[in-house]
Amino acid sequence: MKMKLTRKQFIKTLGLASVVAPFSTQVSAQKKNTAQASTHLLNLGLASYSLRELSLEETIKVAKKLELNSIAFKSMHMPLDSNESSIKEIVSKVQKAGLDLYGAGVIYMKSQDEVTNAFNYAKHAGLKVIIGVPNYELLPLVEQKVKETNIKLAIHNHGPGDDVYPSPDSIYEKVKDLDTRIGMCIDIGHTFRIGQNPSKKAKQYAERLHDIHLKDVDGLGAEGKTLELGRGIMDIPGFIKTLKKIKYKGVVALEYEKDGKEPVPGLAESVGYAKGVMDVV
Repeated sequence: MKMKLTRKQFIKTLGLASVVAPFSTQVSAQKKNTAQASTHLLNLGLASYSLRELSLEETIKVAKKLELNSIAFKSMHMPLDSNESSIKEIVSKVQKAGLDLYGAGVIYMKSQDEVTNAFNYAKHAGLKVIIGVPNYELLPLVEQKVKETNIKLAIHNHGPGDDVYPSPDSIYEKVKDLDTRIGMCIDIGHTFRIGQNPSKKAKQYAERLHDIHLKDVDGLGAEGKTLELGRGIMDIPGFIKTLKKIKYKGVVALEYEKDGKEPVPGLAESVGYAKGVMDVV
């Protein structure tokens, strides 16, 4: 899965070197002419786990500065045990900043009460999708809740070491006979580390693809670690091209797991790279 265009080539071609500065507000990418450019636009967003050490207010500020207008909250930014009033207060802060709180997760569901709570939480927040990991025996209840609320469930795969949903294949095997609003959040880094091609899986399961965690890794297997987008060994341009080809309509949520204490420079660089790729493939 070698990259067709290297990170260095993108930076040289698109003038993205300045994106490494903290709180970079603009990423300027030279576009191809209309005949060459794809007509299908992708929505680059943020999985807030990327900013897990930052407060809610800081996270909103960074997302807005980097123009990541669609965001999915992890529980440190909107606690799962929040009451309806607290959730609506958090949502109001997000909306005032001009951002779309489209989802939340990863949310684990190991009991019926946790399924019920997750869907109530999502309903109060007005979410479109839950990125979750429900136990197998809870899938009938999950399907019932999806039908009641019209909130999608995107099951997240966790790659090597995950005994529940390690791959997109393992997700599909469990949900193929359920409502199509129950699908997957393909984490492309975990998918790659387990030895599968994220592009092929996105194409194979396009109907069930409700969310994406976009990242890069430096190796296969359990030892593979995440790093700035474009610095790893994954074919990010090829994956973005696939998403355009299948006309993916969900959010491409950037999940930057490196540098938990100081994530903004690496996240900003990754945003610049992602936007550059989206402009030229």
